[in-house]
Amino acid sequence: MPARSRTLAALGAASLLILAGAARAADAPAKALETSALSFDTGGAIPAEQAALSFEHADLKFKIIPDRKYLEGEALLTLKTRSRLDRLVLDLDRVFAIRSITIDGKPLKPSAWSNPEGRLTITPPRKLAKGQTVVVGITYDGAPHEAKRAPWDGGFVWSKTETGEPWIATAVQGEGCDLFWPCIDYTTGEPKLVDLHITVPAPLIAPANGVFLGMTEKGGWRTYNWRAKTPNTYAIALDVGPYEELSATYKSRFGDSFPMQYWYLKGREAKAKALFAEFTPMLDFYEEMVGPYPFRDEKMGVVETPHLGMEHQTINAYGNNYAKDAYGFDWLLQHEFAHEWFGNQLTDIDNDDMWLHEGLGSYMQPLYSQWLHGDMEYMARLNAQRAGIRNKSPIVSGKQLREDDVYNADRGPGNDIYAKASNVMHTLRTLIGDEAFFKVVRIIVYGRDDPRPGNFAPRYAGTQDFVKTVNQVTGKDYGWFFNVYLYEAAPPELLETREGGDLALRWKTPKDKPFPMPVEVKVGDRIVTVPMTDGTGRVSVGDARPVIVDPASKILRRQPYVEAFQAWQKAKDDAAKAEAEAKKKAEEAAKATKP
Repeated sequence: MPARSRTLAALGAASLLILAGAARAADAPAKALETSALSFDTGGAIPAEQAALSFEHADLKFKIIPDRKYLEGEALLTLKTRSRLDRLVLDLDRVFAIRSITIDGKPLKPSAWSNPEGRLTITPPRKLAKGQTVVVGITYDGAPHEAKRAPWDGGFVWSKTETGEPWIATAVQGEGCDLFWPCIDYTTGEPKLVDLHITVPAPLIAPANGVFLGMTEKGGWRTYNWRAKTPNTYAIALDVGPYEELSATYKSRFGDSFPMQYWYLKGREAKAKALFAEFTPMLDFYEEMVGPYPFRDEKMGVVETPHLGMEHQTINAYGNNYAKDAYGFDWLLQHEFAHEWFGNQLTDIDNDDMWLHEGLGSYMQPLYSQWLHGDMEYMARLNAQRAGIRNKSPIVSGKQLREDDVYNADRGPGNDIYAKASNVMHTLRTLIGDEAFFKVVRIIVYGRDDPRPGNFAPRYAGTQDFVKTVNQVTGKDYGWFFNVYLYEAAPPELLETREGGDLALRWKTPKDKPFPMPVEVKVGDRIVTVPMTDGTGRVSVGDARPVIVDPASKILRRQPYVEAFQAWQKAKDDAAKAEAEAKKKAEEAAKATKP
């Protein structure tokens, strides 16, 4: 064959191979998209297009298909514009295929929307005027992100009961609502009203947020209908399982009553009844110490879940496996229930203010111990929390933050928004007194000092709102207190020096910030209060014994012996981890050498 003919033949063969490869590629299924970094994040600076929307109503239909780990969804979102808009911007994980989008019932062409990174951008047929109400319909389906270690790593939890039935839950606080429904994934993106229609294989049960509106069954599927008012975006939850239910009516100190409900896995009735018995005293405590249960026109609800827990509004997730401890109540149930006040009734303006949820929520466990059993257990719980404080980052940065920038201890305060903030609340309480402290709590939670059923609504607040409330209630400026405890990483340190017969005291703070915290000193059998007005003070102690600074442990401050314990504990944990890893490697090496 001439050279030219051989070349043409080779090119022809190559072309056939290319065409065949292209045909195979076209026939092959497209690689499924993975959840983007954008969808894994929640919070931060809100896009202007989303800030310009008021979320009036979300009507959400979910069909959960357990054997495929699959979700079919349909959302009707009623939005009202605060300003003129050329486009609508929502959040929805790109793992979902969007089948259709409508505006006020009229279908859009696929070219009118895009969702490459999980920020769904929709161009309506015409610009939206200020004050205009628009209904966006979105039909979608796909395999939602599966949580690896919920609730710390969120998403869908596809589990099985001991008897092999599907046991499913969502937990998305860290990642956001967009992991399973189209939403505005920011703390200020709460819908005013949500309708949920959850379809699951019969005979499974799907308890959810708010009020139950009935169940229908057809063709082996059940649809459960629920309605909830102003839920946090991450507090909307799907929970599915072979549940049984305990219910009772709570008679409130405010003269009304409302339902308490607990959905638990069948076969655990005895343990479930013991946990359910804790509902009433917990409600008694919260209504006495904080104020009316905020969602009494719906229910107090709890559901047993295959993950540890989460503060899902009126359907708190419980997965503590009915553990007992020395304090006589289930701490997880009590903590998640606290979030009905600190998180769901009061919602932080930004993730940077998350201590309002977690710090006040964590303070409720020592406070409940005190309410139940007295001061010993109150102080014991506070001390246990103090042992876990890291003091590596400020509790509050003063900047808009993503959720991970707060909860991730490598990036932000981490557990300090729980343990340290709880101890800060203890210190504030002892400084301003019980009457003022609990008045501050009521006002920040309800927006008023005299909350009663029907005279308040869910609200937003931030750190500076809390500071202003303290100042208004006390008539004094306590900015110095929060400037050190919340806005600095290191705690204040009290330096003690003996000068003749005197004990000289001086507060040492980051950046030498003012800190006129009064200090009690036990001198023999008497208590002396040192004003410390300029951050220094002295007290005559002579030869008195004992001399104890802050004998009632009122003040959170640097304690070297706590730091020494933490260093010892870390070294011990690191050694145990290294030993476990070495053992694992040795076992793997031994397996590899076997014939």
